[in-house]
Amino acid sequence: MNKNLIINVNSTEVSIALLQDGRLIELHKEEHGERRFSVGDIYLGKVKKIMPALNAAFVNIGDDKDAFVHYLDLGLNFKAFDLFAKQISSGRPMKDLYSSIRINSILEKEGRIDSVLSVGQPIIVQIVKEPISTKGSRLTSEISLAGRNLVLLPFADKVSISQKITSKEEKKRLEHLLYSILPKNYGVIVRTAAEGKKAAVLDAELKILVKKWEDSWSIMSSEKAPCLVATENSRTTTMLRDLLNESFTNIYVNDESVFEEIKEYISIISPEQEKIVKLYTGHEPIFDHYDVIRQIKGAFGRVVPMRQGAYIVIEHTEALHVVDVNSGIRVRSGVDQDQHAFDVNMIAADEIARQLRLRDMGGIIIIDFIDMDDNEYKQKLYKHMQELMLEDRAKHNILPLTKFGLMQITRQRVRPATEVKTSEKCPSCNGTGEVTSTILIDEKLERELAFYAKEKAVKKFVLRVNPIVEAYLTKGIFNSIKSRWCKKYKVSVKVVPDSEYAFLQAVWFNQTGERLE
Repeated sequence: MNKNLIINVNSTEVSIALLQDGRLIELHKEEHGERRFSVGDIYLGKVKKIMPALNAAFVNIGDDKDAFVHYLDLGLNFKAFDLFAKQISSGRPMKDLYSSIRINSILEKEGRIDSVLSVGQPIIVQIVKEPISTKGSRLTSEISLAGRNLVLLPFADKVSISQKITSKEEKKRLEHLLYSILPKNYGVIVRTAAEGKKAAVLDAELKILVKKWEDSWSIMSSEKAPCLVATENSRTTTMLRDLLNESFTNIYVNDESVFEEIKEYISIISPEQEKIVKLYTGHEPIFDHYDVIRQIKGAFGRVVPMRQGAYIVIEHTEALHVVDVNSGIRVRSGVDQDQHAFDVNMIAADEIARQLRLRDMGGIIIIDFIDMDDNEYKQKLYKHMQELMLEDRAKHNILPLTKFGLMQITRQRVRPATEVKTSEKCPSCNGTGEVTSTILIDEKLERELAFYAKEKAVKKFVLRVNPIVEAYLTKGIFNSIKSRWCKKYKVSVKVVPDSEYAFLQAVWFNQTGERLE
């Protein structure tokens, strides 16, 4: 299985496409210049409003929409963060202040928000869900800084090991190692990628994460809330941090500065894979070269075609996403209806699992599969969907099919679903829905020809049109419409058919190929 990451950098945004065996699996976009409120960013916010009925508070972090934090998201060690935020401007050396704070005062699980927060109070928060629709960001005060192998937890004192590391000896080694190098008042989560890593690698990453947290202290002490104190890596490096493994074949980038940034980052997190980063220098756009644009156009519409005439329809609402499976023109002779429905549903499950990752669809997803009476088929389809979703990094839960053939999936939603406009404005009517009368097309073109011939003094023309119009203009050897134009205006006209042109679309060019306006 080949995995290629294609990174397209232009003046307005960075687009990242993940291809698996040439098939588009994930698409991410990161815009330049705009202030973004991204998952993982850490802010010094200011409490704007207390909501006792919700046991929550709204926090101003500088966005137009106030962010939201629930009492349960404050974290067990909130009192330590709160004391640090209140005393950081006291002038005391910050390292001394940080290490002197005791973290054994745990926040009560059944407490009330108005007993620990008040309006105007500074609060250290981290975004766990980006603004979606009319809602502001979702926040937590359980601060964490993620690296490739480790997740640093300020004001904690425990080492937790990923459950995916199954070797007891390796777990014990990592636990002893991390306890021996952890500074005071820091905890850590050891990620799966740390398995087998040497002490020097983990120690170097721990120092980078600690420095990142400590660098935020000077901003907290000098800036007024609300302010950004620490930001996540770019979307590109964040994806590499979470996705990069031995299965990656190549990473292609079309921008030299981003190429150098990625190469430097990979040399730190996975030096042996530095050689897979390559600078793309081809003449055609990078997304065209790797067939990404065509796949985007085919995958992001409301109707998504599948193999052998089947298709799915995807609808979005404020509360949920709905996917309808249709067999279309797919018909197999000699196969009973249940078997036919099962075959189509299995094909649809593959595409739906891909679409969830591709569009980053979150929240509640309802899938209306084609009805099947056989419970064995239903169970096979359910297990197949579970297997397909194993590669999905977002947290999710899948329920078995109901008696009506519906499957319910909940998928972690941390940012708005990706939307790509795949429709284009009609070149014939410019979006109005009305076109010039077809009987007058030759008159329209002749007026344009006369203008270019007389006013612009052009003598040789190339006219690109739809093949149907080309046949109409060139019908007859000596008495065609094109021949009459050439004699009347003493010019040379070459009519070129182009199947990509709309029915009444026509564009004039001069002999050097320049478009005439």
